[in-house]
Amino acid sequence: MVGGLLFLAFAYFAVGQAAVNRNGAQTAADAAALAAAQETRDQLADQWVLDVLDPGKWDAIFQGAGATDSCWRASQLAAMNDAGEVQCSPDGPLGYTVTVRANKSAGDSVIPATSTRRAHASARAVIEPLCTFERPTPTPTPEPSGEPTGQPTGEPTDPGGTDDPGDAEHPTLPTLTCDDDIHWKLDPDHLTDLPGPEDLFDVHLADH
Repeated sequence: MVGGLLFLAFAYFAVGQAAVNRNGAQTAADAAALAAAQETRDQLADQWVLDVLDPGKWDAIFQGAGATDSCWRASQLAAMNDAGEVQCSPDGPLGYTVTVRANKSAGDSVIPATSTRRAHASARAVIEPLCTFERPTPTPTPEPSGEPTGQPTGEPTDPGGTDDPGDAEHPTLPTLTCDDDIHWKLDPDHLTDLPGPEDLFDVHLADH
């Protein structure tokens, strides 16, 4: 009877070791997927800063345009969490799916299946845009009335230089409305206080 109880104790211990191994693999998969997504988020935020004066490009950036594959970050984080055999793939333009295998097995035990098996785990991380905006409505160009202006033919219509393109003002930039109703009113002449990556995008784990 004592022998049976000892066997059960070792069996429970082996099962516990296997559970710990699975949990470690899942932690590695979660960290790897999040790392790849965060790297892409940072790329998109940098691209938005570069194109901040061109609102026509904002929609594409918020949908993932311009970022490169960041699966290399998944491999880095998996290795840091003692996992390997990383399989990483973009899941659309704003997500990553990652599968890893633990580098270590559960160790020797009375249950042969747990002594050599290494746990596998997978995770999916997504990038969620947090901001919306409305482009300002362009001011329509007035149609010529056809009435004489009183200006002699052949003379410049604006000798004082008011039509000089150098006097044109910067276009008005849209106001970003981000998470928690935070409003970023962007001044094209003073672009010193811009939202950061975490203001523009959220990164989180999601169901497969």
